[in-house]
Amino acid sequence: MSKVADPVMSSKRNPLAGKPAPASALINVAQLINAYFDDKPDPSVAAQRVSFGTSGHRGSAFDRAFNEWHVLAITQAICNYRESMGINGPLFLGIDTHALSRPACASALEVLAANGVEVMLAVSDEYTPTPAISHAILAYNRGHSSGLADGIVVTPSHNPPRDGGIKYNPPNGGPAGGAVTAAIEAAANRFLETRPNGVKRVPHAKALHAATTHRHDFMNAYVEDIGDVIDMNAIRDARIHMGVDPFGGAGVHYWAAIAERYQLDLTVISETVDPTFAFMTLDWDGQIRMDPSSKYAMQRLIDRKDQFDIAFACDTDHDRHGIVSRSAGLLPSNHYLAVAIDYLFQHRPQWSANAAIGKTVVSTQLIDPVAASLGRKVYEVPVGFKWYVEGLLDGSLAFAGEESAGATFLRRDGTVWTTDKDGIAAALLAAEITARMGADPGERYLALTRTLGDCLSDRIEAPATPAQKQLLAKLSPQQVISRDMAGDPILTVLTQAPDNGAAIGGLKVITEHGWFAARPSGTEDIYKIYVESFRGEEHPRRIASDAQAIVDAALGADAQD
Repeated sequence: MSKVADPVMSSKRNPLAGKPAPASALINVAQLINAYFDDKPDPSVAAQRVSFGTSGHRGSAFDRAFNEWHVLAITQAICNYRESMGINGPLFLGIDTHALSRPACASALEVLAANGVEVMLAVSDEYTPTPAISHAILAYNRGHSSGLADGIVVTPSHNPPRDGGIKYNPPNGGPAGGAVTAAIEAAANRFLETRPNGVKRVPHAKALHAATTHRHDFMNAYVEDIGDVIDMNAIRDARIHMGVDPFGGAGVHYWAAIAERYQLDLTVISETVDPTFAFMTLDWDGQIRMDPSSKYAMQRLIDRKDQFDIAFACDTDHDRHGIVSRSAGLLPSNHYLAVAIDYLFQHRPQWSANAAIGKTVVSTQLIDPVAASLGRKVYEVPVGFKWYVEGLLDGSLAFAGEESAGATFLRRDGTVWTTDKDGIAAALLAAEITARMGADPGERYLALTRTLGDCLSDRIEAPATPAQKQLLAKLSPQQVISRDMAGDPILTVLTQAPDNGAAIGGLKVITEHGWFAARPSGTEDIYKIYVESFRGEEHPRRIASDAQAIVDAALGADAQD
């Protein structure tokens, strides 16, 4: 079986990583919510301004980076954008289970109602996964050319419990593109600077009972349709015993509904919703982080892997997946992407023969020979699901995935399912693979490596200031002074994605036997170095060491200029 180096080789790994969260790691929810309402951001401080990363604006009320005025300003900016673009259909508004999500949703609704926007809230105030919002937008807009719907998801995704977040999905159902988020960000910051001028709002009670506020059954609509994406009959008939850990997230009640609707043998590990996320094990840095690709955060499910034929988890807004098999434990996200692609393109006969595979510059290179063996093209783009949206909509992409355990794919009939990541569908696909192939995804990955070769991957994460992140995002090939890496000549240095020419927000250095990519996180104050090697167990560590030196030298040289 392929081996994967320690996912975080940083010497700063916390000794409590993978252990239950102690009381000292838990947030004070009341204090956090008070800070949300009471503290006002200072727009002259860069860290307190609105800033859209790879997926919306995120931050903590404790840092004055996600407070009531951020949400009011962003929502008004979205209303103005909708008006400027003639978007006048309903806006689907959903939340996850972070402590700040419900108060932020209330703030957003006050602005939306004041602007006369038709808002669709979940029935019974149910939590709403990101893919359910994307699904709702696309379902409403199908067959429409005007009066189009869009959506807002209040979530910081897998970020720690102290954080809040908000993101906008336009009528294409996926994450908003760079031009859209830049316009919303600029307008929101102007509102912060002039507050309260320009921001319309009504009291929350009035907003809730406004004629423009409606209820929508996100859960049943999504559950009913997911049978068009996953072969539920195969899973049921093979009697696959599944386990799922919802991580107390937005899809916490979706799993039982899916099991009941399709008569599946599915055990939900826990349906506990706790805004402190006290049930989590600590991540690599000692923080609570609902990251299903982290072996530390996934420890509770990993410990139970032998109880199920296949098990899985999703992050807080359920757009990311983590797959735990009996044969391999937690399957590295890159490995599962390769397995999923290999399976889907051989078991979806209604998909177009011309549909391609979407991957990011930091996804495993193993996808390329898998695609070649299937006779499919690869479309390689920067990190960010926004780059896949149009291809998923028109069917030119049948599968799109990211190294960070995010993916979606077409319905079985070859039509669009979601244009945002769908952790639920990706997780259930693991059960379909196990049912149809008689082998779990870990075993399927091993079979792939026998044919196509093996690779070892790693990821380094380290703290970074906003200034350091900006430097890293602007690195150029000329700043890489080294001519070799881990004993091999450097063949290529990329700062733009191969297939759409967009800036990757960092750089990628490639040799014959491996590569690394370095980029700042779009969601947290950290940077990441991704490493992959095709030559033995020590080679990725040598690449990682040289990569760190190359990045440090480039940043140091830039800082001195």
